[in-house]
Amino acid sequence: MSSDKYTEMGKEIYAHIGGIENVATLYHCMTRIRIAIRDMNKVDLAGLKKIDGVLGVVESETLEIVLGPGVNTKVAQSMVDAAGVKENDPFPQGATSSKVSSYEQDKNDVMAKANEVHAAHKASLKKTWWRAALQHISAIFIPLIPAFIGAGLISGLSGIMKNMLTAKMLPVSWTLAITVLGVLSSGLFTYLNIFVGINAAKEFGATPGLGGIIGGIVMLPGIIPPVTIPNIFDKQPLAAGQGGIIGVLLSVWLLSYVEKYFHRHIADSVDIIFTPFLTLLIMGLFTIFITMPIAGWISNSLVGGINWVLRVGGPIAGFILGLVFLPMVMLGLHQILTPIHLQMIQKMGYTPLLPILAMAGGGQVGAAIALWVKCRKNKQLTKLIKGALPVGILGVGEPLIYGVSLPLGRPFITACIGGGIGGAVLGAFGNVGAIAIGTSGVALIPLIAHNMWLKYVIGLLAAYLGGFIATYFFGVPKIAMVAKNEDGSLVEPVKEMPAASQPQSVTVNFVSPVSGELEELTAVNDDVFSQKMVGDGYAVIPEDGKIVAPVDGTIVTVMATKHAITMTTTNGNLEILLHFGIDTVDLKGAPFEIKVKEGQTVKRGTVLAQMDIAAVKEADKDPVVMTIVTNMDHVKQMSAIVPGKVNADQNVITVKTK
Repeated sequence: MSSDKYTEMGKEIYAHIGGIENVATLYHCMTRIRIAIRDMNKVDLAGLKKIDGVLGVVESETLEIVLGPGVNTKVAQSMVDAAGVKENDPFPQGATSSKVSSYEQDKNDVMAKANEVHAAHKASLKKTWWRAALQHISAIFIPLIPAFIGAGLISGLSGIMKNMLTAKMLPVSWTLAITVLGVLSSGLFTYLNIFVGINAAKEFGATPGLGGIIGGIVMLPGIIPPVTIPNIFDKQPLAAGQGGIIGVLLSVWLLSYVEKYFHRHIADSVDIIFTPFLTLLIMGLFTIFITMPIAGWISNSLVGGINWVLRVGGPIAGFILGLVFLPMVMLGLHQILTPIHLQMIQKMGYTPLLPILAMAGGGQVGAAIALWVKCRKNKQLTKLIKGALPVGILGVGEPLIYGVSLPLGRPFITACIGGGIGGAVLGAFGNVGAIAIGTSGVALIPLIAHNMWLKYVIGLLAAYLGGFIATYFFGVPKIAMVAKNEDGSLVEPVKEMPAASQPQSVTVNFVSPVSGELEELTAVNDDVFSQKMVGDGYAVIPEDGKIVAPVDGTIVTVMATKHAITMTTTNGNLEILLHFGIDTVDLKGAPFEIKVKEGQTVKRGTVLAQMDIAAVKEADKDPVVMTIVTNMDHVKQMSAIVPGKVNADQNVITVKTK
């Protein structure tokens, strides 16, 4: 069946269920598409059953359309593509069919994969106080990123025009234009403390205006020499902006507690008067005399320390920073770098740290290209790479990390090595800095300070090359090179056969995949299986959760929800579905532990999975394990089963192929 036929089948299904607008949600499991219908009165059940390729229709909590393994995946994908949503996402009211470009589809696929891996990774991270603090920092600065990029690009354009004016490549009449551009870019960076104060107050649950005032206080407005305010620790005059971003974050965090305290203890009738007055008085004095001196020392130490490391460490420091940045991203630690970058920009006019860390994304790009070259037969992987690579080059690394390299394991490590190589090159050059934050990759080139963009580009190319070489020779796992179709199914090798020869019939012995009570498939409490809509076989009510391979063969697919596996037999080319429980797709993999991988060759009796039977029953699901031959058109004869107690790896039936 061609991909056009899958699309046509999806259209036919829509036509018989009341159209796209009658669908609430849609997703597939191993054998069927499950559709939540808005109005069942609009569904033509008789017409659905007559669609070519539909093996059966079951009315349950959702409308279940049985198509069989493989076909259901492709039809479900065509149906959600037509609606412009993803599986399990709510369908928009009044949805209509939409065409999606090949590139957009690739991009959607990789983003879906990346989001799945990213969400699983985030869920695995232990909640700690420092991770909560980093999330606060992220929430404060993310809304400002568009402003950083916009103001930074204007500042870069202004700098280029100044250089051209100095070199007499522009007439003097351009001076006014350059001045105006400088004013536009300074609107953010001059008053950055105020913006941060407002956002910090919102994040910490304080009044935004009070947070903005704290940011303004750090600038010491109205203090003009010879008037000064002394640092109470060393008696030296405080400098405007001393402590910078770090001081503002600390003071506004404390302000949130002070303000909440007064809200709780001051009478409602005068709360609006005295709470802001007392909060601002206390925290204003605290900011000037405590926060600014302490945060100023911390800021100077950080900026000085980083510059010292880069100056003394050179390429070694650059390699280490480029190498470890992606693991920092994985742990969420990279968010602490945002205020450090901004502090360096305030003090030095640029951050030399950002370009080095941006090399990590370059390593990802190089690794992805190596995978593309070496895994050309894996159409599923190359499709993901095609969707992620363009945005990765532009500096958006999450799709490559979570959609491509991290799920494969080794490419993530070799990509980190590529980032280290790029970082070493920039560390050797020295003083390659960025005037703003918020972007990386190729998109960072216009923000490189002091016309050193060529050195940055050389470092980026080194990261690409390093990631490519390390991945090509050491980072490609064998499973990634397995030939697959775009839907993840294995590509069956075409075997040359003499014209006169005919396929030979073989007999395949099947064993029980679990210990328990063997029963006819017709006894299973699910119409799809009991009516043999997807094929014929047998079922076992399990006594323990160890599930083994019923035949010698190759694992084709493992459902993301872990409740089913498909495989092909070594002899006879039989296609086997192993289904663990009834409706256990709803449990999202929780009671199952898969022991094999797609593409793996297994022997009869090899442990495939472990099922927590108690957890399945506790969820009110039937744990019955079914073994089904799905390509019955290839079966000449299947022996009858003898119901009763069986042990795992005990012969139960024989199947003779045509």
